[in-house]
Amino acid sequence: MSFDLGLPVNTALAFYILYCVQRIVFPSTKVPAKTPTEFKEGYTWIPKAHPPTLLFKTYTPKTLSPFNGENGQRILLSIKGVVYDVTAGRSFYGPNGMYANFAGRDASRGMAKQSFDEEMLTPIDQPLDKLEDLKPDEIENMNGWMDHFSSKYIICGNLVENGQE
Repeated sequence: MSFDLGLPVNTALAFYILYCVQRIVFPSTKVPAKTPTEFKEGYTWIPKAHPPTLLFKTYTPKTLSPFNGENGQRILLSIKGVVYDVTAGRSFYGPNGMYANFAGRDASRGMAKQSFDEEMLTPIDQPLDKLEDLKPDEIENMNGWMDHFSSKYIICGNLVENGQE
């Protein structure tokens, strides 16, 4: 196989390589017209403020419900008894998000059945959904969501029946 400079692609490639080498060997010495100011005080990876601390605790459906993202609140949801802080996904789980109905609630059945209907949610004053009627593929789907949430969001508590705090 030979390199034929008569082919337009090879000629273009050769010119591009020469241009890149020229930029490395002879870098620009032109002084910018304006001095950059974005790093005037220095640069750091440390955030300006530490995010609020969230302690691992036990929630009930009633104590979980205020965490629905309204008024800038944190957003928590539960799947199969595990409570996740999904505040980082506010655009999805916050007010007007496509999964907003799961915020502050047990989302197990909805995630298992891939349904975002209100009827998938157990009322907060009722006992937790035992999920006994789910099919194996629905359970697998729910476990997949748990894996997804565990790798993306902070686990911040457990969900238990009302009155069992």
